[in-house]
Amino acid sequence: MVLFSRLRLNRGGYKLISIKQRVEEVISICKNKFRFYKPYTSPHFLFFIMKCLIIAAGKGSRLQSIADLKPLIPLKNIPLIERVVDSAMEAGADDFYVVVGYKGADVRAYLEKVGRSKSVSITVIENKDWERANGISVLKAQPYLNEPFLLMMADHIFDPEIARLLISQSENNEGLLLAVDENLGNSFVDMDDVTRVLTQDNRIKNIGKGIENYNCFDTGIFLCDPVLFAAINDSSKKGDESLSGGVRNLARQGKAKTVPINGSFWCDIDDPTNFKQAEEYLTSSVKNCV
Repeated sequence: MVLFSRLRLNRGGYKLISIKQRVEEVISICKNKFRFYKPYTSPHFLFFIMKCLIIAAGKGSRLQSIADLKPLIPLKNIPLIERVVDSAMEAGADDFYVVVGYKGADVRAYLEKVGRSKSVSITVIENKDWERANGISVLKAQPYLNEPFLLMMADHIFDPEIARLLISQSENNEGLLLAVDENLGNSFVDMDDVTRVLTQDNRIKNIGKGIENYNCFDTGIFLCDPVLFAAINDSSKKGDESLSGGVRNLARQGKAKTVPINGSFWCDIDDPTNFKQAEEYLTSSVKNCV
């Protein structure tokens, strides 16, 4: 008897392949790209899981003129959070954890539909303290993540190549890898809101929205080790509940590194101006592909 497995095709749909073929393909992919994946085995099957945490707890008050619930705002007919899931899946993620807060029941209901339609696992985690800093949302996922994971924001759309870059550098991860944009003239960046980063030899020296000395921008896309949780906890006890506070803690220990995105597209959809810019970019990208 020959056992079969479904294989997702790049342009949608599935094809049937033998379990033996699937195992050989997965092993080949993991050897070449995803060497830090944690393997899981059974007598009949071998597979690898890449976990991805998405923060979708905030209200997004600066986009209230467009819609009330930021993660579900459609950008070119696809809600922001679904775009993030799609990009992460294209980069290799296949096990998702999404922290929700403001109108969390609505986001949960939509994500359940997304999980079914894309045949992907999406675990929704509630943060009742969603009005506090974003580090609290990250901490809510600690019970679910005991191995390296991607960390993303529900309102940051990006080229999947950025996440692939992080994965390709996984062997250099000592605690956290942050994808950074070294183009300080990037027209998509809102200088009043972007998180700034100071690096030296691809190591983070400082990070924050208000720092004056910086040489790149935080894209909101990370590859993290679970040590991040302890770093955020420590920072929170000292009064800083932000994700950046945890990153600064790791940076002081020499465990926070950066990976330049080399011109790849990303955009923090934080206000109507960013939203329009992203729409125009996506429209232009589609036209250029025709």
